[in-house]
Amino acid sequence: MAARYCLRFAKLLEKVLHRKPVWTQSNNASIAVPAQVVLMTALMDFEPSAKRLRVEIGAPTSPSSSLRGPSSCIQSKGDDALCRGRRPNGSEMDTRPKTGGGLRGVKTKGDRRRINPRPQQSFRNTLYRWLVKPPQDPGAPRVCQTPQDVEMAGNSGFHGTSARLLDGGNAEGVLLSADADERHPAGSPQRLDEDEPVSPPSEDDSAGGELTQTCENTPKCTQITHFFSGTTPPDAPVSRVGPEVSPEERDADEETTSAVVEPEVAWLGTPIEELKRRPECASVLPPLRDVPGRHTVMIRTDLLKRGRAPVPYPATFKDTWDDVHVKMPCSSSNLFPVLDEVTHGLQNKSRWELITETLNKTFSSQPQLKEAILNYSALKKWDFTALRLYCTKVLEPDAAEHLFDSLLPGVVQLALRASELCTKPIPLLKGGMDHSITMSQEQVACLLANAFFCTFPRRNSRRNEYCNYPDINFFRLFEGSSPMKIEKLKTLMCYFKSFTEQKPTGLVTFTRKSLDKPVNWKSSQTPLTRLHVTCEGTIEDDGCGMLQVDFANRFVGGGVIGSGLVQEEIRFLINPELIISRLFTEALDPNECLIITGAQQYSKYTGYSHTYQWGGSHQDTTPRDGWQRRCTEIVAIDALQFKNFLEQFNPDKLDRELNKAYCGFARPEEPSQNLASVATGNWGCGVFGGDARLKALLQMLAAAEAGRDVAYFTFGDIQLMADVHEMHSFLTERKICVDFVVN
Repeated sequence: MAARYCLRFAKLLEKVLHRKPVWTQSNNASIAVPAQVVLMTALMDFEPSAKRLRVEIGAPTSPSSSLRGPSSCIQSKGDDALCRGRRPNGSEMDTRPKTGGGLRGVKTKGDRRRINPRPQQSFRNTLYRWLVKPPQDPGAPRVCQTPQDVEMAGNSGFHGTSARLLDGGNAEGVLLSADADERHPAGSPQRLDEDEPVSPPSEDDSAGGELTQTCENTPKCTQITHFFSGTTPPDAPVSRVGPEVSPEERDADEETTSAVVEPEVAWLGTPIEELKRRPECASVLPPLRDVPGRHTVMIRTDLLKRGRAPVPYPATFKDTWDDVHVKMPCSSSNLFPVLDEVTHGLQNKSRWELITETLNKTFSSQPQLKEAILNYSALKKWDFTALRLYCTKVLEPDAAEHLFDSLLPGVVQLALRASELCTKPIPLLKGGMDHSITMSQEQVACLLANAFFCTFPRRNSRRNEYCNYPDINFFRLFEGSSPMKIEKLKTLMCYFKSFTEQKPTGLVTFTRKSLDKPVNWKSSQTPLTRLHVTCEGTIEDDGCGMLQVDFANRFVGGGVIGSGLVQEEIRFLINPELIISRLFTEALDPNECLIITGAQQYSKYTGYSHTYQWGGSHQDTTPRDGWQRRCTEIVAIDALQFKNFLEQFNPDKLDRELNKAYCGFARPEEPSQNLASVATGNWGCGVFGGDARLKALLQMLAAAEAGRDVAYFTFGDIQLMADVHEMHSFLTERKICVDFVVN
């Protein structure tokens, strides 16, 4: 039924639309696309990519056969485009749909070919549809449009197949002959595949140039992303139209359509030495003080001195057990049912007393440690396989003896000092709050020691008031036999060993920040800032002193004490003081971020995910600021997860990612000259399904609006490095501002 209506609609179009031929000049040959075909193709463009059909091009006919009403023509030089439009055997175009695809109920004959689904279309085919504005390129084919064509292509949210046809691109674009129009009515579904990359324009392209044939009412504009070629996944099927191309010709084509990078080039753009870092660029900090409702400071600020251990404040433990503060294990309200030896009934006993009594006992093996933890835990079926393997299979006998005789007793005493060190109630950083917590590194270590021994009450399940908070007790770290868990245990044990041997004397600040008023991106006149992009190095090493991006989960830390081991988890492992943010930080909202300043790095590492390995202890020499914090500022921003690749180009999704990045980068209270550069990379591009080039562009826009330069790390991807640099160069050379890109 739908097919019949579409065919009738196409015939009405053919009668109603006025007839105005538009020609190309290519050795007396004419190529035209009737408006009916373009419109029907656009209507059909909502099918999944798996149902798109291959369009095969036949030999063009005489100009007289193309007089079919208003049309769009592709202008090219010489016969190259026409030659590419012929099949090797000289047969003509076949646009017949596959049975079951396209319009239902339309019976077809002849060959049917199906294009395999593409999990990710090329970046050109996606970002183009977001920023479609044809270039003024005298050497490239030009699309001539009638006003009706322009209106038809511009009314859809995403530009579909017909819009890609109207983009022009280059001489290798898809051409439709008039013969094909005669054989197939305008209502026949047309699926146009684009596989050929678009050649980047030269510096002269932006100046435009006269074409021998121009089109009436053709808009004059510039396509933002026309300069760099799309990249197709290696396993994606390649569909080519036209004759077979020799390897030599294909190589020549690639040289003109891809950003060429010499193998020895490791970075592009501004030298990283010229980018701003803390503490050199930072302004003088005001005196540290506690501000009720805004900033909770857990130490005596009047006694804060370099090299001296901070003094907890207040002097005695203030017991608080409510819904707005962390429920501490040393609270008198932390009760646990135990069996009374006299009455043989269950009685509530202070859980902290039970914890203290249990952990003060000497344990010399992993089973004894397991029994101690389970003694004060309601859940008796925890799996300690990873901890057992670490103690018995990984550690040498001497190292295992040192673990139980020296290291673990030191961690126990650190945990049991909770009522002495963490005397002030710790507020929960709930959604919608703008609040900071500053505590000493010793207080952080005390809390992490309690997390190791799983002492935090009501945090072993998400079925209670902490359902919207990350896990904090380490019981998930101890389970399973994965080698990754073993490497995690090595890394965390390195932290406890380093701390017990030499106690650090600095502070760490945790700040939850929200963006109250989203940026009006469509009216921003902000130009892009400087960019350093490199395929070598890491954010934590080469981005020292910069604002370092944590590719976060909305539950900060992700799977750091579970099975996850990618960028965020690795950063939380080598800087374990970050882990304690999970104790009090509720899941991030779309307009929020978490900023951690002062976290120290204790470990080195190699590899990533399944290849991650602890690489030994690390001596952090990062200088401290006026509040005795390491000049390491890490911002946790969580990207959206996309199961459908094209979903991320939805305007609402783009705005969300721009606002999220801007929330993390912006400091309205600070002048731009005091802001360090942003050190970032492929944010939200792994299992979250983000396109690396799109995410790079969005982060550059957000950093520009925030007044920061960008150091972008591609983690070994040389082509991505070249593409990001090309994109940035194109925008900055033409002095294009944020609003133009977004619009």
